Amino acid sequence: MDINKERDDDQHWRSAKSEAGFKSHLIIYLVVNMGMWLLWFLTDSVHTNGIPWPLWPSLGWGVALAYQNFNAPHRNNLKKAL
Repeated sequence: MDINKERDDDQHWRSAKSEAGFKSHLIIYLVVNMGMWLLWFLTDSVHTNGIPWPLWPSLGWGVALAYQNFNAPHRNNLKKAL
């Protein structure tokens, strides 16, 4: 019985650690992206007629962040279901 409790505690710990990592990554993403968009708006927004350059890093990093969100916290639940 103690082995199952330890395993559950370990899984809860990993899940909480993963969620905390995601939240800190999300805050960094938001702060950096606001800075990039502000920099673009103050310097290049009047001169460029095409796609703004901060769009590409925002999209790339956003996809990685979404992958982190959907992969890490739900990994344990997926293993239990299989």
